Amino acid sequence: MHPVPLRDSDDALLVNGGELTTTTETGAVVYTNAWATSHPITEATVAPLVAAGRSRWKVDNENNNILKPKGYHFEHHYGHGQQNLSALLASLILLAYLTHTVLDWIDERYRTVRALLPSRCPFFEHLRALLQYLPFDHWDQLMAFMLRGLEPAAVDSG
Repeated sequence: MHPVPLRDSDDALLVNGGELTTTTETGAVVYTNAWATSHPITEATVAPLVAAGRSRWKVDNENNNILKPKGYHFEHHYGHGQQNLSALLASLILLAYLTHTVLDWIDERYRTVRALLPSRCPFFEHLRALLQYLPFDHWDQLMAFMLRGLEPAAVDSG
């Protein structure tokens, strides 16, 4: 489609639209997707545009969707604010994810605490509760405290 308004208004941005449907030999739909682009869609550009659209979808689903169910509340269209708030919030979420990933690589206590909890959501809940009521001088003190609280109780054999 060339050019179509991105939304129903007089000041809408005009874009070119494309759609891809992949089927099996029997006609069963395997994949379908649609996208909008500012690039012209021609016979020469359709294959690279499809490849770019597929790779963006892959990035969104394999990377960003990992942040949704793991306590980061990252959504596809993080549309808060009028100018830069959505980009700031998305950047802060990605920075938090990066920090937690690095901690997982380098901090044995953090790794152990995380392994004792079923997912990141309870980990964040524990952090919120502890930091609401108890002062900790440093990260190691917090992780040691959490480890003591999460250690399985000694079995009473007796």
